[in-house]
Amino acid sequence: MKLVNIHIPFLVVLLLIGLQTGQAQVWTMQQCIDTAQVHNKNLQLGRNNISIVEQREKEARANLMPKVMLNADYKYFTNLPYQLMPLSTFNPTAPEGQFKEAQFGVPHNMNANLQLSVPLYNPQINGAIEATKIASELTELQFRKTEEQIYFEISNLYYNAQVLHHQSAFIDSNLLNAERLLTNMQLLHSQLLAKGTDVSKVKLQVTQLTTQKESFRIKYQQVLNALKFTMGISIEKDLQIEPDIQYQNANDYTLSSTFDMRIIKTQNRALASELNTLNKSRYSPSVNIIGTYGTTGLGYDKRPNNFLKFYPIGFAGIQLSYPLFNGTVTKRKISQKKIELKNNELQFSLITEQNSMQIENATLQRTIAKRSVETTTRQIEFAKTIYEQTVFQQKQGTANLTDVLLADNALREAQQTYLTTVIDYLKADLELKKLTGNISTTK
Repeated sequence: MKLVNIHIPFLVVLLLIGLQTGQAQVWTMQQCIDTAQVHNKNLQLGRNNISIVEQREKEARANLMPKVMLNADYKYFTNLPYQLMPLSTFNPTAPEGQFKEAQFGVPHNMNANLQLSVPLYNPQINGAIEATKIASELTELQFRKTEEQIYFEISNLYYNAQVLHHQSAFIDSNLLNAERLLTNMQLLHSQLLAKGTDVSKVKLQVTQLTTQKESFRIKYQQVLNALKFTMGISIEKDLQIEPDIQYQNANDYTLSSTFDMRIIKTQNRALASELNTLNKSRYSPSVNIIGTYGTTGLGYDKRPNNFLKFYPIGFAGIQLSYPLFNGTVTKRKISQKKIELKNNELQFSLITEQNSMQIENATLQRTIAKRSVETTTRQIEFAKTIYEQTVFQQKQGTANLTDVLLADNALREAQQTYLTTVIDYLKADLELKKLTGNISTTK
């Protein structure tokens, strides 16, 4: 009995899937990353944080500008304040040490003036300006780190989607083979040339493959949903990825400072700036130009001498403030900053060593994965050849159904191993890019 050839080339299945999805928009990885640049909520928050820090820097610089204040007040004394006057003021012969109370002033008192203050030198203001400048750099680096993490997540999700796409294609190919085999076995069984158990075995295989197909379809959609979320677009938006996985040569990437290292260095500068400001504020004075111009009004509302008169007042001068002793508060703050600086240096050393170790591990992992990809590619060819030979032998009556099923399982295992090694390679390469500061080349 002649059996039909149940092997369908994998590329044909990919072509069929491509025709089915050809109507949907296909997004490249770069398009996904560019879209995330605009719509990702975390990146939008990062840009807003940069704007906030820029405004804080301007606020700190604004403290160097002159300050003008308008002050006004009115007081009505129901009881004028008392002063004690020596009796000798009124009577030269009065003994010393005796006083007479007296009330001075009028019930109505009004003041209105303009006050001007111009800082000439203030170490705290200068330190705040330097601190906000460094904070602006730090916020920018944190934004770039978030941006890098978004690139990493999108690339990882994109690779997962590509691998799941290929896994689904393999399952479709295997399912077609199993369905054709089932048709042949049912035909043989109707002609009493095959056992019922043989038909049941093939039916079980078809059922398993159908279940796997649905499982991978759901996983693929879940990954696409996660990709859409990371991009910042609606979950309902139709999105298809490029199915072809682009391999890159396993070249060594140029090592550059990661954002974690640059952030720690910037934090070190911020701590050093704070320490410098504390040292200056501890021993340096603050100098301001001050000036006031206004009027004072005095009024009396009793007859027969009721009046309201205004008298000008104004002065200009220099105000100096020098800290003598503040309870060792500044000294304790300086001690804290010195310890924080030591911790920062230790943290930088720790991250540098950790990064070197992770680079070495990622390089080894990528090398192993690349070799595995090459090996499993050949294994698929071998498994495919064995499968075709087993089918041919079944046609000749020298192989049974069990042999065909075993060959089919071997082919499926080879396919799964191949895809596992592919994703291992892609993830190791992506991790190596991140560790060496080359994640932007993903675009």
